[in-house]
Amino acid sequence: MRKVLVATEKPFAKAAVEGISAVLNEAGYEIALLENYKDPADLLKAVEDADALIVRSDLVNKDVIGAARKLAVVVRAGAGYDNIDLAASTERGVVVMNTPGQNSNAVAELAIGMMIYMARNQFNGTSGTELRSKTLGIHGCGNVGMNVARIARGLQMKVIGFCSYVGMDRLSFAGVKFVDTLEDLYSKCQYISLSIPANKETARLVNFDFLSRMPAPAVLVNAARKEVVDESSLLRMFAERPDFMYLADIPPDCAGEIAENYPGRYFFTPKKMGAQTSEANINAGIAAARQIVAYFEKGETKYQVNK
Repeated sequence: MRKVLVATEKPFAKAAVEGISAVLNEAGYEIALLENYKDPADLLKAVEDADALIVRSDLVNKDVIGAARKLAVVVRAGAGYDNIDLAASTERGVVVMNTPGQNSNAVAELAIGMMIYMARNQFNGTSGTELRSKTLGIHGCGNVGMNVARIARGLQMKVIGFCSYVGMDRLSFAGVKFVDTLEDLYSKCQYISLSIPANKETARLVNFDFLSRMPAPAVLVNAARKEVVDESSLLRMFAERPDFMYLADIPPDCAGEIAENYPGRYFFTPKKMGAQTSEANINAGIAAARQIVAYFEKGETKYQVNK
């Protein structure tokens, strides 16, 4: 019998665990749960005899891969997978997958929610502004970007998109105008929503050169990863552009300096919150279980990220 370990320092919702269990039990697999663990050693021990591993934001490093002597596949229940050591996995012949699209609406709603919150001055009783007729730039038009665009169009925002993925079907984005360069995107948009992955190509990609092109009020919304924004550029923008605001789904490393010097011009969630809805939780967990079954039973690797 194959054993699937679900290791979640931030546990899945009860309904998600029930759904994961149903999928795995139907396939005749054993499910083991490791929830709310604090000591990495607990994961090292639990993964020793696992054939498959499902995680959320849990760190799957070289030590974890090395301890898992039977491991064949790891599925990250979510889109991002920078918490998994791809090189170590590939070296051991472990397939790594993500579950793209399952959390995308939740992340998009958070991005729009942060924009509304700041446009209305954090609901502090003073007069704010509306999002209608403002121009929003979508930097990265994957599943999250598509959903941000959809919601923004419903708010009657003007939406401009940029995506470096050559195979993207731009016709699928109704009402979105596309530009061919990042310089063009940032120079046209008062709001920029980031939905790009964190990797070598995107690390500190969003810098002062791009940000300084934004017309006032310049609002950067980051529901992706903090690593994609150059923090020295953030601080320079705060200092040189009184209209600049930064909204992020996780505090940057320079959050303390921003809080001390620029009150009212930022909002940071206390921890990564984009996928923190019951719907996204259930969708991603069940998708991960189904992908594991499809891998073992049919050899499917559609969402493999370490090819």
